[in-house]
Amino acid sequence: MTNAVSSPARARAAVILAAGQGTRMKSPTPKVLHRIGGRTLLDHAIDTAEALNCERIVVVVGAHSPQVGEQARKRLGEGATVLQDPPQGTGHAVLAAREALADFDGDVVVTFADCPLLSAPVIEPLFDLRAKGADVAVLGFEAAHPGAYGRLILAPGHVLLRIVEAKDADDTVKQVRHCNSGVLAADRALLFDLLAHVGNDNANKEYYLTDVVGLAHDRSLSTRAAFAPEASVQGVNSQAELAAAEAVWQAARRSAFLVEGVTMPAPDTVHLSWDTRLAAGVTVEQFVVFGPGVSVAAGAVIKAFSHLEGAAVGEGALIGPYARLRPGADIGPDAHIGNFVEVKKVKVGAGAKANHLSYLGDGSVGPKANIGAGTIFCNYDGFDKFETHVGGGAFIGSNTALVAPVRVGEGAMTGSGSVITRDVEDGALALGRGVQSDKPGWATRFRTMKAAQKAKTQAKKDSK
Repeated sequence: MTNAVSSPARARAAVILAAGQGTRMKSPTPKVLHRIGGRTLLDHAIDTAEALNCERIVVVVGAHSPQVGEQARKRLGEGATVLQDPPQGTGHAVLAAREALADFDGDVVVTFADCPLLSAPVIEPLFDLRAKGADVAVLGFEAAHPGAYGRLILAPGHVLLRIVEAKDADDTVKQVRHCNSGVLAADRALLFDLLAHVGNDNANKEYYLTDVVGLAHDRSLSTRAAFAPEASVQGVNSQAELAAAEAVWQAARRSAFLVEGVTMPAPDTVHLSWDTRLAAGVTVEQFVVFGPGVSVAAGAVIKAFSHLEGAAVGEGALIGPYARLRPGADIGPDAHIGNFVEVKKVKVGAGAKANHLSYLGDGSVGPKANIGAGTIFCNYDGFDKFETHVGGGAFIGSNTALVAPVRVGEGAMTGSGSVITRDVEDGALALGRGVQSDKPGWATRFRTMKAAQKAKTQAKKDSK
Protein backbone atom coordinates (compact mmCIF):
# COMPACT_ATOMS: atom_id res chain seq x y z
CA MET A 1 0.00 0.00 0.00
CA THR A 2 1.50 3.31 -1.14
CA ASN A 3 0.53 6.73 0.19
CA ALA A 4 -0.24 9.26 -2.52
CA VAL A 5 1.31 12.71 -2.55
CA SER A 6 -0.25 16.08 -3.37
CA SER A 7 -0.69 17.19 -6.96
CA PRO A 8 2.63 18.38 -8.43
CA ALA A 9 3.30 21.82 -9.89
CA ARG A 10 5.11 20.29 -12.90
CA ALA A 11 4.08 17.29 -14.95
CA ARG A 12 5.77 14.07 -13.91
CA ALA A 13 6.74 10.87 -15.69
CA ALA A 14 8.42 7.72 -14.41
CA VAL A 15 10.87 5.38 -16.09
CA ILE A 16 10.89 2.04 -14.27
CA LEU A 17 13.90 -0.15 -14.98
CA ALA A 18 12.82 -3.79 -15.18
CA ALA A 19 15.24 -5.31 -17.69
CA GLY A 20 17.57 -7.09 -15.25
CA GLN A 21 17.96 -10.83 -15.75
CA GLY A 22 17.81 -11.68 -12.05
CA THR A 23 20.03 -14.74 -12.35
CA ARG A 24 20.73 -14.75 -8.62
CA MET A 25 17.06 -15.52 -7.96
CA LYS A 26 17.67 -18.96 -9.54
CA SER A 27 14.02 -19.12 -10.48
CA PRO A 28 12.07 -19.61 -13.74
CA THR A 29 9.95 -16.63 -12.66
CA PRO A 30 11.47 -13.29 -13.73
CA LYS A 31 12.84 -11.40 -10.74
CA VAL A 32 10.38 -8.50 -10.86
CA LEU A 33 7.41 -10.87 -11.08
CA HIS A 34 8.20 -12.35 -7.70
CA ARG A 35 5.80 -11.10 -5.05
CA ILE A 36 5.80 -9.19 -1.80
CA GLY A 37 2.52 -8.98 0.05
CA GLY A 38 0.95 -11.01 -2.75
CA ARG A 39 1.82 -8.33 -5.36
CA THR A 40 4.60 -8.43 -7.94
CA LEU A 41 7.65 -6.26 -7.43
CA LEU A 42 6.82 -4.60 -10.75
CA ASP A 43 3.31 -3.74 -9.59
CA HIS A 44 4.71 -2.24 -6.38
CA ALA A 45 6.92 0.02 -8.52
CA ILE A 46 3.98 1.03 -10.70
CA ASP A 47 1.89 1.71 -7.58
CA THR A 48 4.60 4.08 -6.35
CA ALA A 49 4.80 5.91 -9.68
CA GLU A 50 1.04 6.36 -9.71
CA ALA A 51 1.08 7.60 -6.11
CA LEU A 52 3.64 10.19 -7.20
CA ASN A 53 1.04 11.43 -9.72
CA CYS A 54 3.17 10.46 -12.71
CA GLU A 55 0.99 10.99 -15.76
CA ARG A 56 3.29 8.89 -17.94
CA ILE A 57 4.90 5.60 -16.87
CA VAL A 58 7.38 3.75 -19.08
CA VAL A 59 8.70 0.31 -18.11
CA VAL A 60 12.05 -0.74 -19.60
CA VAL A 61 12.08 -4.51 -20.18
CA GLY A 62 14.55 -7.07 -21.51
CA ALA A 63 14.16 -9.53 -24.38
CA HIS A 64 14.86 -12.44 -22.02
CA SER A 65 11.63 -12.00 -20.00
CA PRO A 66 8.61 -11.26 -22.22
CA GLN A 67 6.32 -11.96 -19.24
CA VAL A 68 7.52 -8.72 -17.63
CA GLY A 69 6.35 -6.69 -20.61
CA GLU A 70 3.06 -8.55 -20.67
CA GLN A 71 2.44 -7.72 -17.01
CA ALA A 72 3.34 -4.06 -17.52
CA ARG A 73 1.06 -3.71 -20.54
CA LYS A 74 -1.74 -5.51 -18.73
CA ARG A 75 -1.47 -2.89 -16.00
CA LEU A 76 -0.69 0.23 -18.05
CA GLY A 77 -1.86 -0.54 -21.57
CA GLU A 78 -0.10 -0.87 -24.92
CA GLY A 79 2.83 1.43 -25.43
CA ALA A 80 3.83 1.33 -21.77
CA THR A 81 7.01 -0.70 -22.37
CA VAL A 82 10.26 -0.19 -24.23
CA LEU A 83 12.89 -2.81 -24.96
CA GLN A 84 16.52 -2.66 -23.89
CA ASP A 85 18.35 -5.13 -26.08
CA PRO A 86 21.13 -5.88 -25.49
CA PRO A 87 21.53 -4.67 -21.89
CA GLN A 88 24.41 -2.20 -21.59
CA GLY A 89 23.87 -0.63 -18.19
CA THR A 90 21.41 1.62 -16.42
CA GLY A 91 22.13 4.69 -18.52
CA HIS A 92 21.51 2.69 -21.67
CA ALA A 93 18.27 1.40 -20.14
CA VAL A 94 16.93 4.89 -19.49
CA LEU A 95 17.92 5.98 -22.99
CA ALA A 96 15.64 3.25 -24.31
CA ALA A 97 12.72 5.36 -23.04
CA ARG A 98 13.79 8.54 -24.86
CA GLU A 99 11.48 8.12 -27.83
CA ALA A 100 8.53 7.09 -25.68
CA LEU A 101 8.86 10.38 -23.77
CA ALA A 102 9.85 12.59 -26.69
CA ASP A 103 6.61 14.58 -26.46
CA PHE A 104 6.65 14.87 -22.68
CA ASP A 105 7.42 18.20 -21.00
CA GLY A 106 8.17 17.88 -17.30
CA ASP A 107 10.19 16.00 -14.71
CA VAL A 108 11.22 12.37 -15.08
CA VAL A 109 11.99 10.12 -12.12
CA VAL A 110 13.93 6.91 -12.68
CA THR A 111 13.05 4.03 -10.36
CA PHE A 112 13.73 0.32 -10.17
CA ALA A 113 11.23 -2.53 -10.33
CA ASP A 114 13.31 -4.61 -7.94
CA CYS A 115 13.04 -2.09 -5.07
CA PRO A 116 9.55 -2.87 -3.73
CA LEU A 117 9.88 -0.87 -0.52
CA LEU A 118 10.26 2.45 -2.32
CA SER A 119 7.20 4.58 -1.63
CA ALA A 120 5.96 7.92 -2.88
CA PRO A 121 6.81 9.79 0.36
CA VAL A 122 10.39 8.48 0.15
CA ILE A 123 10.85 9.71 -3.43
CA GLU A 124 8.91 12.99 -3.13
CA PRO A 125 11.91 14.93 -1.66
CA LEU A 126 13.58 14.66 -5.08
CA PHE A 127 10.79 16.71 -6.59
CA ASP A 128 11.07 19.14 -3.69
CA LEU A 129 14.73 19.62 -4.62
CA ARG A 130 13.73 20.14 -8.24
CA ALA A 131 11.22 22.79 -7.18
CA LYS A 132 13.99 24.55 -5.23
CA GLY A 133 16.26 24.74 -8.25
CA ALA A 134 18.17 21.45 -8.41
CA ASP A 135 18.73 20.38 -12.01
CA VAL A 136 19.46 16.79 -11.01
CA ALA A 137 18.25 15.25 -7.74
CA VAL A 138 19.44 11.86 -6.48
CA LEU A 139 18.08 9.73 -3.65
CA GLY A 140 20.77 8.46 -1.33
CA PHE A 141 21.06 6.61 1.95
CA GLU A 142 23.66 6.00 4.61
CA ALA A 143 24.59 2.34 4.52
CA ALA A 144 25.64 0.35 7.55
CA HIS A 145 27.79 -1.77 5.23
CA PRO A 146 28.38 0.12 1.97
CA GLY A 147 29.93 -2.88 0.20
CA ALA A 148 29.01 -2.89 -3.51
CA TYR A 149 26.89 0.27 -3.45
CA GLY A 150 27.85 3.29 -5.53
CA ARG A 151 29.17 6.14 -3.37
CA LEU A 152 27.85 9.70 -3.31
CA ILE A 153 30.68 12.22 -3.30
CA LEU A 154 29.24 15.28 -1.56
CA ALA A 155 30.18 18.87 -0.86
CA PRO A 156 28.61 20.79 2.06
CA GLY A 157 24.85 21.30 1.82
CA HIS A 158 24.28 17.91 0.15
CA VAL A 159 25.72 19.27 -3.07
CA LEU A 160 26.41 16.16 -5.12
CA LEU A 161 29.69 16.24 -7.05
CA ARG A 162 29.64 12.79 -8.60
CA ILE A 163 28.70 9.16 -8.03
CA VAL A 164 31.39 6.49 -8.08
CA GLU A 165 30.46 2.85 -8.65
CA ALA A 166 32.04 0.45 -6.16
CA LYS A 167 34.01 -1.37 -8.84
CA ASP A 168 35.60 1.92 -9.89
CA ALA A 169 36.20 3.26 -6.36
CA ASP A 170 39.62 3.62 -4.77
CA ASP A 171 40.25 2.91 -1.10
CA THR A 172 39.40 6.46 -0.05
CA VAL A 173 36.06 6.47 -1.85
CA LYS A 174 35.21 3.05 -0.42
CA GLN A 175 35.26 4.59 3.06
CA VAL A 176 32.30 6.83 2.14
CA ARG A 177 29.05 5.63 3.67
CA HIS A 178 26.69 7.85 1.70
CA CYS A 179 25.40 5.54 -1.01
CA ASN A 180 23.34 5.74 -4.18
CA SER A 181 19.84 4.22 -4.30
CA GLY A 182 19.73 4.62 -8.08
CA VAL A 183 16.62 6.80 -7.98
CA LEU A 184 17.10 10.07 -9.83
CA ALA A 185 14.91 12.96 -10.99
CA ALA A 186 15.56 15.62 -13.64
CA ASP A 187 13.85 17.55 -16.39
CA ARG A 188 13.13 15.22 -19.30
CA ALA A 189 15.08 17.19 -21.92
CA LEU A 190 18.11 17.64 -19.65
CA LEU A 191 18.15 14.00 -18.57
CA PHE A 192 18.27 12.62 -22.09
CA ASP A 193 20.77 15.27 -23.20
CA LEU A 194 23.11 14.26 -20.38
CA LEU A 195 22.63 10.57 -21.12
CA ALA A 196 23.60 11.12 -24.72
CA HIS A 197 27.07 12.14 -23.48
CA VAL A 198 27.60 9.22 -21.08
CA GLY A 199 30.48 6.92 -22.03
CA ASN A 200 31.40 3.40 -20.99
CA ASP A 201 34.99 3.84 -19.85
CA ASN A 202 34.59 1.86 -16.64
CA ALA A 203 35.25 -1.57 -15.18
CA ASN A 204 32.05 -3.05 -16.60
CA LYS A 205 32.16 -1.28 -19.98
CA GLU A 206 28.57 -0.16 -19.36
CA TYR A 207 26.74 3.15 -19.67
CA TYR A 208 25.97 4.23 -16.11
CA LEU A 209 22.98 6.42 -15.27
CA THR A 210 25.04 7.72 -12.36
CA ASP A 211 27.46 9.45 -14.73
CA VAL A 212 24.85 12.12 -15.49
CA VAL A 213 25.61 13.65 -12.08
CA GLY A 214 29.26 14.29 -12.91
CA LEU A 215 28.33 15.59 -16.36
CA ALA A 216 25.77 17.96 -14.86
CA HIS A 217 28.27 19.19 -12.27
CA ASP A 218 30.84 19.81 -15.02
CA ARG A 219 28.26 22.04 -16.72
CA SER A 220 27.88 24.01 -13.47
CA LEU A 221 24.35 22.70 -13.07
CA SER A 222 22.83 22.21 -9.63
CA THR A 223 23.08 18.61 -8.40
CA ARG A 224 21.63 17.72 -5.00
CA ALA A 225 20.96 14.63 -2.91
CA ALA A 226 18.09 13.74 -0.60
CA PHE A 227 18.39 10.91 1.87
CA ALA A 228 16.12 8.07 2.92
CA PRO A 229 16.36 5.21 5.45
CA GLU A 230 18.36 2.30 4.09
CA ALA A 231 15.46 -0.13 4.52
CA SER A 232 13.21 1.94 2.27
CA VAL A 233 15.55 1.60 -0.74
CA GLN A 234 16.34 -2.07 -0.21
CA GLY A 235 16.72 -3.96 -3.50
CA VAL A 236 15.91 -7.58 -4.27
CA ASN A 237 18.47 -9.70 -6.11
CA SER A 238 18.14 -13.10 -4.42
CA GLN A 239 15.58 -15.24 -2.65
CA ALA A 240 17.13 -14.27 0.69
CA GLU A 241 16.76 -10.57 -0.13
CA LEU A 242 13.19 -11.17 -1.28
CA ALA A 243 12.39 -12.76 2.08
CA ALA A 244 14.11 -9.90 3.91
CA ALA A 245 12.11 -7.32 1.97
CA GLU A 246 8.90 -9.25 2.67
CA ALA A 247 9.69 -9.15 6.39
CA VAL A 248 10.22 -5.37 6.29
CA TRP A 249 7.02 -4.85 4.30
CA GLN A 250 4.97 -7.08 6.60
CA ALA A 251 6.27 -5.35 9.72
CA ALA A 252 5.35 -1.95 8.32
CA ARG A 253 1.82 -3.03 7.41
CA ARG A 254 1.26 -4.65 10.80
CA SER A 255 2.45 -1.51 12.55
CA ALA A 256 0.09 0.61 10.46
CA PHE A 257 -2.88 -1.59 11.35
CA LEU A 258 -2.00 -1.49 15.05
CA VAL A 259 -1.92 2.30 14.90
CA GLU A 260 -5.32 2.24 13.15
CA GLY A 261 -6.90 0.25 16.00
CA VAL A 262 -6.61 -3.38 14.91
CA THR A 263 -5.88 -5.79 17.77
CA MET A 264 -3.14 -8.35 17.10
CA PRO A 265 -1.88 -10.19 20.20
CA ALA A 266 1.03 -11.68 18.21
CA PRO A 267 1.49 -9.41 15.18
CA ASP A 268 4.71 -11.06 14.01
CA THR A 269 2.72 -14.23 13.23
CA VAL A 270 0.13 -12.50 11.01
CA HIS A 271 0.72 -12.43 7.24
CA LEU A 272 -0.91 -9.64 5.25
CA SER A 273 -1.42 -8.88 1.57
CA TRP A 274 -0.98 -5.60 -0.27
CA ASP A 275 -4.73 -4.92 -0.35
CA THR A 276 -5.80 -6.36 3.02
CA ARG A 277 -8.41 -4.11 4.64
CA LEU A 278 -8.94 -4.41 8.40
CA ALA A 279 -11.27 -1.96 10.14
CA ALA A 280 -10.56 -0.48 13.55
CA GLY A 281 -11.84 -2.86 16.20
CA VAL A 282 -10.99 -6.05 14.32
CA THR A 283 -9.11 -8.71 16.30
CA VAL A 284 -6.63 -10.97 14.49
CA GLU A 285 -5.25 -13.84 16.53
CA GLN A 286 -2.02 -15.76 16.01
CA PHE A 287 -0.87 -17.33 12.72
CA VAL A 288 -3.55 -15.89 10.44
CA VAL A 289 -2.83 -15.56 6.70
CA PHE A 290 -4.56 -12.93 4.57
CA GLY A 291 -4.28 -13.62 0.86
CA PRO A 292 -5.19 -10.91 -1.65
CA GLY A 293 -8.67 -9.42 -1.71
CA VAL A 294 -9.76 -9.61 1.94
CA SER A 295 -11.78 -7.04 3.85
CA VAL A 296 -12.82 -7.40 7.49
CA ALA A 297 -15.37 -5.10 9.14
CA ALA A 298 -15.28 -3.66 12.66
CA GLY A 299 -15.75 -6.00 15.59
CA ALA A 300 -14.99 -9.18 13.66
CA VAL A 301 -12.62 -11.72 15.21
CA ILE A 302 -10.30 -13.84 13.07
CA LYS A 303 -9.18 -16.66 15.31
CA ALA A 304 -5.86 -18.45 15.15
CA PHE A 305 -4.59 -20.47 12.19
CA SER A 306 -7.22 -19.23 9.73
CA HIS A 307 -6.55 -18.55 6.04
CA LEU A 308 -8.57 -15.93 4.12
CA GLU A 309 -8.37 -15.00 0.44
CA GLY A 310 -10.76 -13.02 -1.74
CA ALA A 311 -13.27 -12.86 1.10
CA ALA A 312 -15.39 -10.26 2.90
CA VAL A 313 -16.13 -10.57 6.63
CA GLY A 314 -18.96 -8.55 8.16
CA GLU A 315 -19.19 -6.70 11.46
CA GLY A 316 -18.97 -8.85 14.55
CA ALA A 317 -18.41 -12.08 12.62
CA LEU A 318 -16.35 -14.86 14.18
CA ILE A 319 -13.97 -16.78 11.91
CA GLY A 320 -11.99 -19.85 12.99
CA PRO A 321 -9.88 -21.14 14.48
CA TYR A 322 -8.56 -23.16 11.53
CA ALA A 323 -11.14 -21.76 9.11
CA ARG A 324 -10.55 -21.27 5.40
CA LEU A 325 -12.31 -18.57 3.44
CA ARG A 326 -11.72 -18.82 -0.29
CA PRO A 327 -12.55 -16.31 -3.07
CA GLY A 328 -16.19 -15.28 -3.10
CA ALA A 329 -16.82 -16.03 0.56
CA ASP A 330 -19.05 -13.24 1.89
CA ILE A 331 -19.63 -13.64 5.62
CA GLY A 332 -22.44 -11.55 7.05
CA PRO A 333 -22.57 -9.64 10.35
CA ASP A 334 -22.35 -11.79 13.51
CA ALA A 335 -22.05 -15.01 11.48
CA HIS A 336 -19.82 -17.81 12.73
CA ILE A 337 -17.48 -19.87 10.56
CA GLY A 338 -15.76 -22.32 12.87
CA ASN A 339 -12.91 -24.78 13.00
CA PHE A 340 -12.11 -26.70 9.82
CA VAL A 341 -14.93 -25.06 7.86
CA GLU A 342 -14.16 -24.09 4.26
CA VAL A 343 -16.28 -21.51 2.44
CA LYS A 344 -15.97 -20.75 -1.27
CA LYS A 345 -18.22 -18.44 -3.30
CA VAL A 346 -21.01 -18.53 -0.71
CA LYS A 347 -22.87 -15.61 0.83
CA VAL A 348 -23.49 -16.38 4.50
CA GLY A 349 -26.30 -14.36 6.05
CA ALA A 350 -26.26 -12.40 9.29
CA GLY A 351 -26.08 -14.56 12.40
CA ALA A 352 -25.76 -17.84 10.47
CA LYS A 353 -23.47 -20.50 11.94
CA ALA A 354 -21.28 -23.23 10.50
CA ASN A 355 -19.17 -24.11 13.49
CA HIS A 356 -17.52 -27.42 12.62
CA LEU A 357 -15.97 -29.50 9.86
CA SER A 358 -17.99 -28.44 6.80
CA TYR A 359 -17.52 -27.46 3.17
CA LEU A 360 -19.77 -24.72 1.79
CA GLY A 361 -19.12 -24.14 -1.90
CA ASP A 362 -21.20 -22.12 -4.40
CA GLY A 363 -24.49 -20.79 -3.12
CA SER A 364 -25.89 -19.07 -0.07
CA VAL A 365 -26.79 -19.58 3.58
CA GLY A 366 -29.66 -17.48 4.89
CA PRO A 367 -29.69 -15.42 8.08
CA LYS A 368 -29.73 -17.37 11.35
CA ALA A 369 -29.36 -20.72 9.56
CA ASN A 370 -27.41 -23.43 11.36
CA ILE A 371 -25.09 -25.73 9.44
CA GLY A 372 -24.34 -28.92 11.36
CA ALA A 373 -20.92 -30.54 11.59
CA GLY A 374 -19.86 -32.51 8.54
CA THR A 375 -22.21 -30.77 6.11
CA ILE A 376 -21.09 -30.79 2.48
CA PHE A 377 -22.31 -28.66 -0.40
CA CYS A 378 -21.80 -31.19 -3.23
CA ASN A 379 -21.28 -28.55 -5.91
CA TYR A 380 -19.29 -30.35 -8.62
CA ASP A 381 -20.26 -33.27 -10.86
CA GLY A 382 -16.86 -33.59 -12.47
CA PHE A 383 -17.71 -31.17 -15.26
CA ASP A 384 -19.80 -28.26 -13.96
CA LYS A 385 -20.44 -26.36 -10.73
CA PHE A 386 -23.95 -26.01 -9.25
CA GLU A 387 -25.37 -23.96 -6.40
CA THR A 388 -26.86 -24.84 -3.04
CA HIS A 389 -29.13 -22.38 -1.23
CA VAL A 390 -30.06 -22.76 2.43
CA GLY A 391 -32.90 -20.53 3.57
CA GLY A 392 -32.96 -18.27 6.58
CA GLY A 393 -33.45 -20.05 9.90
CA ALA A 394 -32.94 -23.49 8.35
CA PHE A 395 -31.29 -26.24 10.37
CA ILE A 396 -28.98 -28.63 8.54
CA GLY A 397 -28.34 -31.80 10.52
CA SER A 398 -24.83 -33.15 10.99
CA ASN A 399 -23.30 -35.08 8.09
CA THR A 400 -25.83 -33.85 5.56
CA ALA A 401 -24.77 -33.96 1.91
CA LEU A 402 -26.62 -31.33 -0.12
CA VAL A 403 -26.36 -32.39 -3.77
CA ALA A 404 -26.54 -29.27 -5.93
CA PRO A 405 -28.50 -27.80 -7.52
CA VAL A 406 -30.74 -27.84 -4.48
CA ARG A 407 -32.60 -25.46 -2.18
CA VAL A 408 -33.49 -25.92 1.48
CA GLY A 409 -36.36 -23.61 2.33
CA GLU A 410 -36.82 -21.05 5.07
CA GLY A 411 -36.99 -22.67 8.49
CA ALA A 412 -36.64 -26.18 7.03
CA MET A 413 -34.62 -28.98 8.61
CA THR A 414 -32.64 -31.97 7.39
CA GLY A 415 -32.05 -35.08 9.43
CA SER A 416 -28.50 -36.02 10.38
CA GLY A 417 -26.75 -38.22 7.82
CA SER A 418 -29.14 -37.29 5.02
CA VAL A 419 -28.31 -37.02 1.34
CA ILE A 420 -30.58 -34.27 -0.01
CA THR A 421 -31.10 -34.36 -3.77
CA ARG A 422 -34.39 -32.46 -4.14
CA ASP A 423 -35.58 -29.03 -2.99
CA VAL A 424 -36.98 -28.89 0.54
CA GLU A 425 -40.07 -26.76 1.14
CA ASP A 426 -40.15 -23.98 3.70
CA GLY A 427 -40.66 -25.39 7.19
CA ALA A 428 -40.36 -29.04 6.09
CA LEU A 429 -38.18 -31.85 7.47
CA ALA A 430 -36.19 -33.78 4.87
CA LEU A 431 -34.78 -37.25 5.57
CA GLY A 432 -32.66 -38.96 2.97
CA ARG A 433 -30.99 -41.94 4.60
CA GLY A 434 -31.32 -45.73 4.63
CA VAL A 435 -33.76 -47.44 7.00
CA GLN A 436 -32.04 -48.81 10.11
CA SER A 437 -32.33 -52.57 10.69
CA ASP A 438 -31.30 -54.33 13.94
CA LYS A 439 -30.07 -57.95 14.31
CA PRO A 440 -30.44 -59.03 17.95
CA GLY A 441 -27.39 -60.80 19.44
CA TRP A 442 -25.31 -60.44 16.26
CA ALA A 443 -22.59 -58.28 17.89
CA THR A 444 -22.19 -60.71 20.83
CA ARG A 445 -21.85 -63.72 18.50
CA PHE A 446 -19.37 -61.85 16.31
CA ARG A 447 -17.12 -60.94 19.24
CA THR A 448 -17.21 -64.53 20.58
CA MET A 449 -16.23 -65.91 17.17
CA LYS A 450 -13.36 -63.44 16.72
CA ALA A 451 -12.05 -64.07 20.24
CA ALA A 452 -12.00 -67.84 19.59
CA GLN A 453 -10.11 -67.36 16.31
CA LYS A 454 -7.57 -65.14 18.02
CA ALA A 455 -7.04 -67.64 20.86
CA LYS A 456 -6.55 -70.51 18.37
CA THR A 457 -3.97 -68.54 16.43
CA GLN A 458 -2.06 -67.63 19.62
CA ALA A 459 -2.07 -71.27 20.75
CA LYS A 460 -0.42 -72.38 17.49
CA LYS A 461 2.29 -69.75 17.98
CA ASP A 462 2.91 -70.87 21.60
CA SER A 463 3.29 -74.54 20.55
CA LYS A 464 6.15 -73.82 18.16
